[in-house]
Amino acid sequence: MPVIVALAQINSIVGDLAGNSARIDQAARRAASAGADIVVTPELSLVGYPPEDLLLRTSFYAKSQQALQALAAGLADLKGLHVVVGHPLSDGECQYNAASVLCEGQVIATYRKHALPNYTVFDEKRYFDAADDVCTFDVKGMRFALNICEDTWYPDMPRKAREQGAQVLLVPNASPYHMNKQHLRIETMRENVCNLGMAVVYANLVGAQDELVFDGASFVLDADGATCAQLKSFDEDLALLRFDDGQPELLPLPEALTIEAQVYAALVLGVRDYVGKNGFPGAIIGLSGGVDSALTLAIAVDALGADKVRAVMMPSPYTAEISWIDSRDMVARLGVRYDEIPISDCFDAFRQSLSPLFAGLPEDTTEENIQARIRGTLLMALSNKTGAIVLTTGNKSEMATGYCTLYGDMAGGYAVIKDILKTLVYRLCDYRNGISDVIPRRILTRAPSAELRPNQVDQDSLPPYEVLDGILKLYMEEGQGVAELLAAGYRKDDVDRITRLVKINEYKRRQAPVGPRVTHRAFGRDWRYPITSKFKE
Repeated sequence: MPVIVALAQINSIVGDLAGNSARIDQAARRAASAGADIVVTPELSLVGYPPEDLLLRTSFYAKSQQALQALAAGLADLKGLHVVVGHPLSDGECQYNAASVLCEGQVIATYRKHALPNYTVFDEKRYFDAADDVCTFDVKGMRFALNICEDTWYPDMPRKAREQGAQVLLVPNASPYHMNKQHLRIETMRENVCNLGMAVVYANLVGAQDELVFDGASFVLDADGATCAQLKSFDEDLALLRFDDGQPELLPLPEALTIEAQVYAALVLGVRDYVGKNGFPGAIIGLSGGVDSALTLAIAVDALGADKVRAVMMPSPYTAEISWIDSRDMVARLGVRYDEIPISDCFDAFRQSLSPLFAGLPEDTTEENIQARIRGTLLMALSNKTGAIVLTTGNKSEMATGYCTLYGDMAGGYAVIKDILKTLVYRLCDYRNGISDVIPRRILTRAPSAELRPNQVDQDSLPPYEVLDGILKLYMEEGQGVAELLAAGYRKDDVDRITRLVKINEYKRRQAPVGPRVTHRAFGRDWRYPITSKFKE
């Protein structure tokens, strides 16, 4: 007899027990009305992922258990429907990352996660204890088993499920996005699950939580490893599949997204959820006429709508006329509110106030940074007055090398492109303009400049961005050392300078706002180097 399995790809909010319960209930009822026998929701779907140190509070477990029982009772009228819900579980001595099967008002089975990831962005060993039990249940004569996310990245727990007769492995996940992650997920499931002769239902979380973006893209593989279904990327979705004798039917698959399309969608989702889930009424962006602020503005408008975005141009004595022209052009194309606040008078006042203390000293980066800090102060004043959040515009290349100003262009609440190398910034702008032409072409073709002194361009003090980003990708993202960088053909002077800049600017990055992670190694949760360190490679 066939079994209909539904994947409920939902956007849970950490700690929103009532809201998450409502999302699960709604998805279950939609699935039941379409004939589903089983509904699979993501990892920790009841409480959101990752709850971090909420998991150190006994009240969090108590309220989660109450919410689980209430959810089960609320679904009691859906006769015969099995709903898999992820939740934390405490037995008084140990705490677990669990998933339970709810049916007709009862919790009929519970699985406790075995493999607790403790690398990159994960630190589950801080919160959870590992279990080693197998959880299977039968529906219409077909045997299903549960694993949770990391359990399937190793063969042990899938093998135990197969030994207990499981034909289909149901896998709630909270697998965060990074570039090329989906290919890795599918290949891992083929190796560790399908090779055992089981189909796999991989239900992944969607949405953004602080630095992490979850892309959804839930999927189903048959026992031969063929992809039978895949849900939307970066959006909530619900799909139902018919299983006959453990094998799923084949549904039409979505077109694969390019890297640029993936990353852009991840950034949009990151902004939308950070602003929306935290209750900000809108966003403010300091617009410069440069490529970074242009990309940030486009993302913000796509995420929030033009009516919730405000752009502010703050020209200094060194701002080129084309920066004014291009900024006005772009805001006209996007239809956002636009204000201009010249900072020349403020800049002169600062210099006058400091002149007795700076007497006899030449102008240097101090005066450049004063301009950035004036702008940061103005943006934060608007933020305080309106409640809107300031979105910063610094990219990963700048964050790595310290080409950003504390309390200046780093001032804000969310750093939209902090994990985007400069070369990728341009690719994302081209991608966005391929949808509709919102970024003036001259912004993409002129030499990048901070415009903090006469005739300044970035390459006055940095290698070409192709070189800089190549070094950063190998050194920071791939963890390669100086010897490997030199073997890759990079000049020793460039390698020494860039690696030194990465090291000495750790103190700045610790004070930077969070931003969406889209690579497998981002500054933030992935990167935990000491600020105070005398180590030299």
